[in-house]
Amino acid sequence: MGAATAAISRAAGVAEGTLFTYFKTKDELVNALYREIKLELADAMMSDFPRRASVRERFQHVWDRYVHWGITNPVQHKALQQIMVWDGLTEESRRAGITPFLEIEKVAQAAVAEHVFLDRPLDFIAAAMNALAEMTIEFMRRNPAEADTYRASGFEMLWAAISRKR
Repeated sequence: MGAATAAISRAAGVAEGTLFTYFKTKDELVNALYREIKLELADAMMSDFPRRASVRERFQHVWDRYVHWGITNPVQHKALQQIMVWDGLTEESRRAGITPFLEIEKVAQAAVAEHVFLDRPLDFIAAAMNALAEMTIEFMRRNPAEADTYRASGFEMLWAAISRKR
C-alpha cells in the first residue's frame, strides 16, 4: 500500500506515533482495516438475511445489500478493492474476511447440488458476481437517477449467467 503513515494518521485525526501504539507496522494496520471493513460489509449484507426464502431471493438480497453498501460507503469500498489485490494481505486476514460470508457459500453449494445453478466452480460464480457488482456500482455512481434500474439489471444479468431457471 502506497499510503504514508503520516497521511493515514492525518486522515484518522491522530498523531503518527499513536498509530504505532496499536499497530507495530503499516502492514498490520492495513490488515486490521481489511478485517474491519469486511465485518462492516458482512453486517450490511447479512442483516435480515432471508434464510427461508428461495435461492434467488437470498442471492438478490446479498446482491442488493452489496451494491447499496458500495454506493453508500465509497471510501471503504475503494479501500477494500485496493487491499484485496495488495501483496501484504495475510492469509489470516483473508480467512477472517471470508468467515462472515460462509452462509452465502453454503447457499451457493446447495444451489449447485440442487441444480438451481449451472454446474460451475463456485469461485468462478463468485468472481462473476463480483465483476458484475463492481460494474453495477460504477454505473449507479455515474447515473444516480437510474441506480435502481442498474441494480435490478445487474442482478438479472447475474442470475441469467449462473442459474438453470431463466
